[in-house]
Amino acid sequence: MAQEQPQQELKHIIRIANVDLPGKKAVPFALTDIKGIGINFANVICLLANINIDRRAGSLTAEEVLKINNLINQPAQNGIPTWFLNRRRDYDSGENKHLITATLNFTQDNDLKRLKKIKCYRGIRHIHGQPTRGQRTKANFRRNKGKVVGVAKKKEPAKADAGKSEAKGKGKK
Repeated sequence: MAQEQPQQELKHIIRIANVDLPGKKAVPFALTDIKGIGINFANVICLLANINIDRRAGSLTAEEVLKINNLINQPAQNGIPTWFLNRRRDYDSGENKHLITATLNFTQDNDLKRLKKIKCYRGIRHIHGQPTRGQRTKANFRRNKGKVVGVAKKKEPAKADAGKSEAKGKGKK
């Protein structure tokens, strides 16, 4: 009889980058639950950490979790190219960064506030709720403060005339 290898217990929740991830998902797909990490970035992290992409996130060891955290927090220092990062040449510091979770939301909000404050073209388009990347606006983007702005159709003249004649006839009797 061959000896059975003891299987490691699958953790239901694993914590990476201060985010609780489901242990039942495959590692790359679990990493995509972190805001700022897409499937391609998650695959690169698994490749650099020498983790099989078919493994479940709950089966990761503590060392592997530390390695993944290090790769996420310092991607440029760990061999991920700068073109893969989501914040190249930061406006304030000029550094190449990869932002995740609340830092990403905070930075995006500050960027929009800065554009609105200096009243550049993109900032003005954001103020008015218009598209900022050159899309046409005749058919789409027809919202006015949350309500859809429809097109008023003309009434058909035959139905409108029929209704007037019936109303006139009733009033004479």
